[in-house]
Amino acid sequence: MRIVVAPDSFKESMTAVEAAQAMAVGVRDALPTCLVDQVPVSDGGEGFAEAVAAAWDASWQEVTTVDALGRPRTAGFGRASDRAVIDLASSVGLEHILPGERDVMRSSTIGLGHVIAAAVDAGARSLLIGLGGSASNDMGLGMLVALGARCLDERGVEVEPVPAEFSRIRRIEVEPARSRLEGVSITVAGDVTNPLTGPHGAAAVFGPQKGLTGPAITGIDGEMTRLAAVLGLSHWACRPGTGAAGGTAFALAAVLGAELAIGIDHLARVVGLRERLEEADLLLTGEGAVDGQSLDGKAVSGVLRLACECGVPSIVFAGRVRVDAEAQQHLRDLGAQDIIQISDPSEALETSLRQGPGHLRRAVADTVRHCSAGGDRLESHSE
Repeated sequence: MRIVVAPDSFKESMTAVEAAQAMAVGVRDALPTCLVDQVPVSDGGEGFAEAVAAAWDASWQEVTTVDALGRPRTAGFGRASDRAVIDLASSVGLEHILPGERDVMRSSTIGLGHVIAAAVDAGARSLLIGLGGSASNDMGLGMLVALGARCLDERGVEVEPVPAEFSRIRRIEVEPARSRLEGVSITVAGDVTNPLTGPHGAAAVFGPQKGLTGPAITGIDGEMTRLAAVLGLSHWACRPGTGAAGGTAFALAAVLGAELAIGIDHLARVVGLRERLEEADLLLTGEGAVDGQSLDGKAVSGVLRLACECGVPSIVFAGRVRVDAEAQQHLRDLGAQDIIQISDPSEALETSLRQGPGHLRRAVADTVRHCSAGGDRLESHSE
């Protein structure tokens, strides 16, 4: 028989590649002769560039850059001929900032701009950029500044491109950034459909995850609305998807002309996931936390939808399951036969994260063993 394992990352515990490896070992613990097809996936966040680079058989090039707080770090991109794949999470992702150090008001996407510049300097003329897991809410201004743009106050003095300084910005010169990327096509693979501003915008929906409270959310949302007008791009602020990664999708699409795409759908095409599912008896997928956001452009929902279209039953694994009855039913409508929490709810989060690979391996082995013993949908293809 053939099982496709296609997990997203289990944030702060396992990358998508590590999760796929743990699941594959779990399957073989239960069914040693089973054919396991590992397809680590990402909705545009952590692990996206790694997954695409593997599918492209691309070379990996490391870049010295900075994290969201401006501290030195190393990130990279995958390059195959004149195309390159980058993900924001590897440079300015939230995962690189310890909880006690997180300060969205002083965080930016400058580090992402450095990686983009390095890819272009290396000869890339087609960029695929995954957005997700951002530590900032700077509407991509930091990225633009790293590419040559300037944010200026009323006296023409440069202003730091972070939310704490938004109110001082009166003019934004973006032509240098546009010139820097002239002749380069960009596709953005995002994980959400939220607009830049408003009640469903970047600050309102994702700000609390980054430490923003009510007054700060209202203030940043208002400033982003104003800055979109300063750029002459107010009509972009309400477009679906422009709120991805704290509004970085807005800068890429509205200012630099990038095409917006749903990350998991794009990745699925790149890795040939549909064709691989058509040969499968079962799909195993999962992510760190299955919650309401899992239903909105996220990797798990995209993978489940594709498996359902292919008539392949599926099972979801998660570090934590936080969905109501309606959301659970929606996942089941997408073909999920079961949603399994891999750790004991009473276990400390730090312990669960550290022991995630072992928990996932055991949960998969137990589940596959149970299904096999019951004969449910696990009859093998002839080999």
